[in-house]
Amino acid sequence: MRLATAADEILPLKDPRVQQNPAYLSVILFSRVLTKLGQLNNENITPGVVEKLFASDLVYLQEFYNQVNEDGIPKIKAKCPDCGYNFEVDIGPGE
Repeated sequence: MRLATAADEILPLKDPRVQQNPAYLSVILFSRVLTKLGQLNNENITPGVVEKLFASDLVYLQEFYNQVNEDGIPKIKAKCPDCGYNFEVDIGPGE
């Protein structure tokens, strides 16, 4: 996910789907700011792709979006599957 621009937050408000259902704003927004989702790159991440995500995945993306865009700290919490050690992974630009 990249930092959002003003256009990323403003232009979706003009989308008829958002005007009919304000909850759709996050779908449009994530389709604009996600740079990679699994094997998909940003050119292939469409609102249709975001619509198919599980609700828990959308909650995670919303929390991460807030962390990156409001706090400016692009880190996620991780846990080693082998030993259980908790740590943070810096996923800032260029990584």
